[in-house]
Amino acid sequence: MSIFEYNGSALAAMVGKNCFAIASDRRLGVNLQTVATDFQRIFKIHDKLYIGLSGLATDAQTMYQRLVFRHKLYQLREERDMKPQTFASLVSALLYEKRFGPYFCQPVIAGLGDDDVPFICTMDCLGAKNLKNCLRQSHKLYYRLWIVIV
Repeated sequence: MSIFEYNGSALAAMVGKNCFAIASDRRLGVNLQTVATDFQRIFKIHDKLYIGLSGLATDAQTMYQRLVFRHKLYQLREERDMKPQTFASLVSALLYEKRFGPYFCQPVIAGLGDDDVPFICTMDCLGAKNLKNCLRQSHKLYYRLWIVIV
């Protein structure tokens, strides 16, 4: 069993015209045993930016606290909120900085950029961004849902 599967989690994000959606399960488990059914995996950074953290629960909570700290420093220095692309670079740098003792998290970032352009991005535990496949998978999912709904 992988350490990413230890607490169990599922995250999904998709984009539409000037909008995005991000969803997750709320189950916290240890292997096959359920510990809680109200565990938070999606966190609000600001009104137009959310991050979902799947993987080891303790690493997800630690990583979220460090990201909030860095976002608040950015707000104090720049006097504005981070754009989703900037936040994705911050998350990538944070993960890469811990590459020899990594956070066992795989983040999903979803937000609205300038002019309400949707942005989604996934990463592995070392901070490698995945933009193309993420969007391509969302469009495939959209077409599948459209076919099912119609």
